[in-house]
Amino acid sequence: MIASAPVTIPIRALRLSPGSHLLIENVSWAQYDALLTELGEERVSPRINYCHNTLELMAPLPIHERPNRLIADIVKALLDSQDRDWEDFGSTTFRKAQAAGLEPDTCFYIKNAEHMRTCVRFDPEQDPPPDLAIESDVTSKTTLDTYRLLKVPEVWIYTRGVLEIYILQGDDYGLSDKSVTFPSLTLKEMIPDLLQQAKQMGSRKMLKQLRIDMAQ
Repeated sequence: MIASAPVTIPIRALRLSPGSHLLIENVSWAQYDALLTELGEERVSPRINYCHNTLELMAPLPIHERPNRLIADIVKALLDSQDRDWEDFGSTTFRKAQAAGLEPDTCFYIKNAEHMRTCVRFDPEQDPPPDLAIESDVTSKTTLDTYRLLKVPEVWIYTRGVLEIYILQGDDYGLSDKSVTFPSLTLKEMIPDLLQQAKQMGSRKMLKQLRIDMAQ
């Protein structure tokens, strides 16, 4: 009996429907690195995570992007009100060689904003991880494990009206009621309330009112 050859499908031929994700196990670091090169840095989808030799391809729903961008706008407004520098690195690919790679929904450099201001391409050998990463409607199986390997100090995950704040404590994440980035604010209540206000009055008016409130 002649053994059949394994089926191989070019990665560019894969089409993920919005809201779906695909897990591929036993993927080497070299294969992951080659995939990023093949797909290029300008793509919008799919979003790619890599952790523990597992590759995950995700195609976010269009509705997924709205809370993600609104929360990012809220973070900017809060930092501006506190006269703190920030750099928004969006979905930049962050990697730890031979171990993990991830593209956040969005992320910020705050403490390290000055260091990263002129950065063109993230270099894990000399650049720190983002100070804050934000994810919306996470369905990924590898997200927090990947952030842990990258040593991102604070991760927010917003899902179905609930904000969870994860703080890196040693080598693992713990849920927290308080943000290290904004320790004086009750963000677990504040962020969902602001997103609801955006639905009721519009994003511009919500952000304008937030800036007024923070200035008082």
